[in-house]
Amino acid sequence: MLGSVDSNTIQSTEDINPANGEIVGRVVDTDLSNFAQRMGIARKAQAHWASQSFKTRAKHVEKMQRYIVEHADELATIIGRSNGKTRTDAMATEVLPSALSCQWYAKHAAKVLAPKARKIDSILFFNKRTQMQHLPLGVVGIISPWNYPLSIPFGEVVMGLMAGNAVILKSAAATLSVGQAIDKIVAAGELPDGLFQQVYGSGGAVSEAMLSHGIDKLFFTGSVGVGKQLMAKAAETLTPVSLELGGNDPMIVLEDADLERAANGAIWAGFQNAGQSCGGVERIYVHEAVYQPFLMRLIEKTKALRHGYRDDHGIDIGSVTTAGQLRTIESHVQEALEKGAQIAARSTPSGEQNGYFFPATVMVNTTANMRLIQEETFGPVLPVMHFHHIDEAIDMANQSDLALTSSVWTKDLKKGKAIAARLQTGVTTINDHLYTHGLSEMPWGGWKQSGIGRTHGPEGLLEMTHIKAINWDILPGKRNLWWHPFDEQTYQALHHAMQFVFAPSLMRRLNAGIRLAPVLLRKMFKG
Repeated sequence: MLGSVDSNTIQSTEDINPANGEIVGRVVDTDLSNFAQRMGIARKAQAHWASQSFKTRAKHVEKMQRYIVEHADELATIIGRSNGKTRTDAMATEVLPSALSCQWYAKHAAKVLAPKARKIDSILFFNKRTQMQHLPLGVVGIISPWNYPLSIPFGEVVMGLMAGNAVILKSAAATLSVGQAIDKIVAAGELPDGLFQQVYGSGGAVSEAMLSHGIDKLFFTGSVGVGKQLMAKAAETLTPVSLELGGNDPMIVLEDADLERAANGAIWAGFQNAGQSCGGVERIYVHEAVYQPFLMRLIEKTKALRHGYRDDHGIDIGSVTTAGQLRTIESHVQEALEKGAQIAARSTPSGEQNGYFFPATVMVNTTANMRLIQEETFGPVLPVMHFHHIDEAIDMANQSDLALTSSVWTKDLKKGKAIAARLQTGVTTINDHLYTHGLSEMPWGGWKQSGIGRTHGPEGLLEMTHIKAINWDILPGKRNLWWHPFDEQTYQALHHAMQFVFAPSLMRRLNAGIRLAPVLLRKMFKG
């Protein structure tokens, strides 16, 4: 038991459907006064869990995967009602990727984290061998966002578990019903008691509890401002952090691009999840030779989109998740309009419009001095600009302090790769955008203020471990050459060792080796 709370002091949070205002759930806030006890239970469970084989851990994760597959429709519905996105969107970007993450980490964690020999390069250390090990961190904390309330935290939970850690999760306050769904998924895995725990309540209070009670690493996905605050707090105890803090992602369309695919890709990556994707398209730069035909396609496709709330599959774009985010989107668009930008197209309302809806919007005549271009709008708004030379496009793309993802659209793969190498982002895709977050084998993370560290893939698993080097002698001797006591012979032997490795001629190296060998052997075997 983790203690009880006086019923008069119980606080709870409502989960409200942002698309229609209905209450979809209510969650009691966690009593954080017993967080130290929670940590103790987690550490005890983790010690046992770390002793289990990867095969054993994988069996538990595979049970979670089966639960996700069997309850896919239910999960998509919960996500849609809690977050505001469509059920199709939830199935494609949250439920399916979560099942895939179980499969990939269960299958590959053992190979990624297996002990590996590290070659000793210098012949002077011929008697030494090194092995690199990846050991569990202990208890990791995960603070997750509301835009992908299932796939973002759950992928990190699986990584943490497969690496041998205990996990304490804080789900976003705006999507608490999804947090409860995660509890059910993990429960299906039949883990040791206390190995996975979820806490509900104020993000500030939870992070304070985690950091003050010795969490071994904190994984946070959210805003730059909150990420900086957490990093500053973590510095007080030198707690390591992994931060994924958003993006202002550019899309570059070259003269030779398949314009139909590029327009379809922009629609998907710009408007999916009501534009609330840190790796979604935020800025489009199009070569002037194809600017008009690309823009015409984008306008036509945007007008054909349907936004609103219907309890079927008759819409394309759901609602924005929070009132605060809606205000941010509206302010960015309004400021751009006041500075001369124009709205070229908007999606069509369909069904109920009583929630936090903002139409999919294409904007033209946007410039670099607008917040719409400078900042992460995090909404369904696509500003489209043109360029004359590719160097100009690359410069504009790189003029952001956020650098998560980017994309290049061209039929020339060699050219696309060359441009990708010049873009200052953690991920660049060619003729696609955004989807790599759903690939468990692909690392996810950015440069600049987009964050620190990586999740997903081998890199994500490694972030969940301590790296430990173990070194030994294959022929244990009495003494190493450089050990005490020092004398003239020791000094000369060290000199010969340097000549043996670095002398410019073969003859000098052989001569040094002949002089070195007897002293080295005597030190090793006679002491």
